[in-house]
Amino acid sequence: MDSDLRRAVVATLGALGRSDDYRDRADAGHGLAGFAEMPEAAELLLELVLDSGDTFVTRRTAEVLLRRKDKAGLKIVALALAVADDNHADYIHIAIDDVFSIFSYDLDEALRLCEEMSGDTDVRVVRGARRLHESLAEIEPVLRRL
Repeated sequence: MDSDLRRAVVATLGALGRSDDYRDRADAGHGLAGFAEMPEAAELLLELVLDSGDTFVTRRTAEVLLRRKDKAGLKIVALALAVADDNHADYIHIAIDDVFSIFSYDLDEALRLCEEMSGDTDVRVVRGARRLHESLAEIEPVLRRL
């Protein structure tokens, strides 16, 4: 893995994420989600989930982070939920429902990761993980394990 190239991609997508055009910011969020485990990308992704200019950016970025179905993506969404206003939280909850309403095993794993994050040392992560867990717990997936 070439870490210099990865940092360069994150920097480029970060510049796109600061565009005045909401479509550019949404595309940046989509692209940056693949680098969510990198601290530089995580900061930018959090800003995009909480985008002040357009909730389309919020929803698209949150959805692609959740579709990672891993701790890195869920942690950024949890951090956003910890500080999101009601409007942003609504769009994040829509993304949560869209991603986790199909397969019970995806939902179960997300719930497990939220429980794991509830032991984090960062109080924002803990608060956000609780909110995320509450939202996930309300979902009735279409396909359940037998």
